[in-house]
Parts: sequence; C-alpha cells; structure tokens
Amino acid sequence: MNLVQPLRNKQDIDKMKSHLKEKNPRDYVMFMIGISSALRISDILGLKVSDVWDGKRVNEHIDIREKKTDKGKIFAVSPNLEKAIRDYIKLSKLSQNDYLITSNKPNKDGSSKPISRQQAHEIISNAADYLGIKGSISTHTMRKTWGYWAYKSGVDLALIMEALNHSSIAMTKKYIGITQDDLDEVYIKLNL
Repeated sequence: MNLVQPLRNKQDIDKMKSHLKEKNPRDYVMFMIGISSALRISDILGLKVSDVWDGKRVNEHIDIREKKTDKGKIFAVSPNLEKAIRDYIKLSKLSQNDYLITSNKPNKDGSSKPISRQQAHEIISNAADYLGIKGSISTHTMRKTWGYWAYKSGVDLALIMEALNHSSIAMTKKYIGITQDDLDEVYIKLNL
C-alpha cells in the first residue's frame, strides 16, 4: 500500500481546483474545504449547510466535533473558501438541514445524504489521474496538503500539530511528508 502524499506543487493544487470546479461545484467545495481546514473526509462529509452558512452568508468560523477524536475543532474560513462555499450554496439551492456535500440520490424519505467516503475518494483520485498528478492521491491528500503548505508557509510545527490533533511534532513531520529537499531548502534560504 502506497503512503498517501500531499500535493507539494501549487500548480497541481490549482489544476485540481480548476478541474473540479468545472466538473462539479460540489466536488470543488469538498476539495476546497479539505485543503483549507485540515478536516478528515468523514468530518467534511458530515457538514450540514447550517454548519457553514447562516442563511444569508458564510460563517466566519466553522465549529465541529471531529468524529475520529471526538474533540471540538473551530477554524476560520479563508477568503477563497468563503467564495467557494457562497457560490456553491447559491448555485445548489440547498436548505439549512441538507448535507453540504450531498449525494444526488436522497434517502428513501427524501432527505439529503452525503456522498460516501468511497465516492469522495474516487472523485479526488480520478481527478488526479486525469490531470497526470503523480503519487498516491486520495481524500487524505487534502488534509496532508493543508499541513504541508502550512509548514512551507512558515507556520510553527506546534500549531500544525495542534490543528491536526497529533500527539507529537515527530508524528506531524512524518504525516505531512517533510522531505530532505524541504530541509535543504531551509538551509539554503537561511544563507547566514
């Protein structure tokens, strides 16, 4: 089994965003939440419209309880994520009680249900394959991409560890895939 990788190239992130936005706005919003929040796919799929939208505008913060850890998590909505959510909700005509990443097939009682984790995986991995993005890419790539680019942007590893709910910095470094090339870049950039 291959280790799932973050998207280490901004062009690959932009290609994924463009492709998913054109193909299906729902899939684009799922990807945007994933790379903007460090949420696991189970938490993304559990989001209801009311978790992100107050009926008139996108919430400034999203407040959830993580399924895996049962810990609370609050994160600020970035301008890019705010636009993606706003545009999607206006286009989709979802109600406050609907799942945000809703399946085209409702429950037997007519209520909305989210897409499955397997369907989400296929959406992300098929898009990466179509775009020729190398490596093992899945829904977990979105969470790892957030951590990797937070690190590359100079965010303290302790904060990244906290956001990912990891128990050690060593776990976080391994998780986000810090490579020797990344370490070399630090030495070269310092150039003291």
